[in-house]
Amino acid sequence: MPIFAVKTTARQERTVADMIATKQFEDIHAVLSPDSLTSYVMVEAEDSAIVSRVLEEIPHARGLVESGGHVGTSSMAEVEHFLSPTPDVEGIAEGDIVELIAGPFKGEKARVQRIDETKDQVTVELYEATVPIPVTVRGDQIRVLDSEER
Repeated sequence: MPIFAVKTTARQERTVADMIATKQFEDIHAVLSPDSLTSYVMVEAEDSAIVSRVLEEIPHARGLVESGGHVGTSSMAEVEHFLSPTPDVEGIAEGDIVELIAGPFKGEKARVQRIDETKDQVTVELYEATVPIPVTVRGDQIRVLDSEER
């Protein structure tokens, strides 16, 4: 089944995807609006004519992406990396210097001691603490300041 890229107005991707999904055409099978893809929505449909017809009724939809006068298609292999979420601890290594950006220790600097990818958690040791106490936080609650690998 071909997947078509639809050009949209910037920051209107989710609105366009929702409107396409609510049209309930049986020849449109799926709509994807990943956060990392700006100004585009991916639509899985039987053919481009169906998608073009739906887009005529949707504000902020600019049309199908074309290349050389032909409507371009994508395969599932080309878009499947948008379907699996990346863990918040990806890119964090033991020994990295981080800043806590949420929670009771917000604003504190710490060194990463251990990473639990299955739970998406990081155990850190606060710099300013007089007694080193390991604190476990979610991966989305820290920001890497300095990495030893870089």
